Amino acid sequence: MKIKKVLNNNVVVTMNEQGQEMVVMGKGLAFQKKVGESVDISRIEKNFVLQDTGISEKLNQLLQSTSDKYLDIVSEIYDYAVSQLPYKLHDYLYVALTDHISFAIERSKEGIQLKNTLLYEIRKYYKQEFQIGLKALDMIETHTGVRLDEDEAASIALHLINSQLSGENVETAVQVTEIVNNILNIVKYHYKTELDEDSINYERFLTHLRFFSIRFIRNEHTEETIDEFFYEQVKVKYETAYACTEKIAMYLQKNFDWQLTHDEKVYLTVHIHRVTYRQHKQK
Repeated sequence: MKIKKVLNNNVVVTMNEQGQEMVVMGKGLAFQKKVGESVDISRIEKNFVLQDTGISEKLNQLLQSTSDKYLDIVSEIYDYAVSQLPYKLHDYLYVALTDHISFAIERSKEGIQLKNTLLYEIRKYYKQEFQIGLKALDMIETHTGVRLDEDEAASIALHLINSQLSGENVETAVQVTEIVNNILNIVKYHYKTELDEDSINYERFLTHLRFFSIRFIRNEHTEETIDEFFYEQVKVKYETAYACTEKIAMYLQKNFDWQLTHDEKVYLTVHIHRVTYRQHKQK
């Protein structure tokens, strides 16, 4: 195992047997070592494979001003998140979380606390990611003795959500969360009711809205698959739900210049009908 790049005295980049870049960590692992020299395997404490070869350079830049102990913490959080989430995480999460956590701890020690304005929405709509964020706070406290508040758990959750989307820009996750939240509010106001957040239909609707929003953020266009006759049938059969969909379409058109297709309107209408039907019928 040869050293490809020295990030600091404790962290190097090497290659595994499959030809993938791998970050290897261990106390004094790279002390007085140079590129091309062998890694002392007995000193290795942790390692992780990078699918994106450009990430190691970003880690290199980050570790010039940040302790590698935060990278060690993030590696533990990453492994735990992978074991809990149904989707893959982007390698950039190592960089984003290391940077975020090191800065959050620095701010905490200085008595500066920043509120996450999306704490309520993240806790509500991204329960799994938020729980991982809370677990991450435990890991951070174990390694550093610093206990961060729930706002930071929400921020960590946002990084996880964004890792599914694009890998680098957390603003993407914020935008998806805001779109989902606003659409749900439109549904609630249209039906003048709260939604049963424990129901399977609500979870299905929430999942649909997330991927629906992600496609918009990624500018992914879908071909029309629903014929005009079926579209007109849905409008008539689910008249109230379709009227709600039209309000959502107006919101998206006005705020994002997003023109909904017939397919998108049909799927939204069906989901809205499902998530509201039982409560609306009882009223």
